Amino acid sequence: MIKVGIVGGTGYTGVELLRILSVHPNVKIQAVTSRKESGMPVADMYTSLRGFVDVKFSDPDAGELQQCDVVFFATPNGIAMQQAEALLNAGIKVIDLAADFRIKDQATWEKWYGMTHAAPHLLEEAVYGLPEINREKIKGARLIANPGCYPTAVQLGFLPLIEAGVVDTSNLIADCKSGVSGAGRKAEVHTLLAEAGDNFKAYGVAGHRHLPEIRQGLSIANGSEVGLTFTPHLLPMIRGIHATLYAKLTKDVDLQALFENRYANETFVDVLPAGSHPETRSVRGANICRIAVHRPQGGDTAVILAVEDNLVKGAAGQAVQNMNIIFGLPETTGLQIVPLMP
Repeated sequence: MIKVGIVGGTGYTGVELLRILSVHPNVKIQAVTSRKESGMPVADMYTSLRGFVDVKFSDPDAGELQQCDVVFFATPNGIAMQQAEALLNAGIKVIDLAADFRIKDQATWEKWYGMTHAAPHLLEEAVYGLPEINREKIKGARLIANPGCYPTAVQLGFLPLIEAGVVDTSNLIADCKSGVSGAGRKAEVHTLLAEAGDNFKAYGVAGHRHLPEIRQGLSIANGSEVGLTFTPHLLPMIRGIHATLYAKLTKDVDLQALFENRYANETFVDVLPAGSHPETRSVRGANICRIAVHRPQGGDTAVILAVEDNLVKGAAGQAVQNMNIIFGLPETTGLQIVPLMP
């Protein structure tokens, strides 16, 4: 059994990890840490886990993490970079669901996250955990930088076009919408029901933290820097991301065949039949990204629609997928989850 620890188990990605890992056939949940809630049974905070998770929150300094084979950080940005090295030195794998190791350039990371990086020497070693492009590197990794929710949908949507060299990469456009759980469990006015309900707005138009992460991944695929306009929006729903992506075609190509061939062997990317319009509810609770491709009026603009659950394929599910790869398990282990309907 893989002994698992979770740092920061009180947030939405933490409880999503617990939901998935509690029924994973190869996992034993060894420790779930929270300084504030130390001693409280996890199932007392999240009653959905009653009968599935019987551990108590523990203090992260209590030493229980040292008994784990892998530790997930479901913490705010800036925590994993302070604690990862000690765990790595103890031979423990680390999967960070925050952004501490996603961006390779230290100066860029510090600019967008507004703090000094505590472990810049680990940035180069960290493997970006998008299995659809880095599967072989993930297999031998000690430290995984789990992708952000928006970056997962946007990169999976653009990658086939960029890899095939059939679009103008100087002016890519990503128009994306997310449910309020993407903001985390902390109390903030803009995510209150009376603020977010019956409302729809853009945010971070001048620049969002996920922009350099997306640009980094697409530029690697392109072999040179890409131009990207990324605009996120907040939707009045709990879960889900919908990314509408635009790119100017430079070659005549069968878009449907291109995407179907690229993702033919990817269990967690579903290319829908031609003309489809994916819905966020079709992936709710599941580790899957559904994609549809369009070429309006047969013109030179490719429109790609990608949906995912921001807490699953956009966070906890993808983290478990990475764990499965590291430990040589089938990627689907513990992740064969049917989406919730309605």
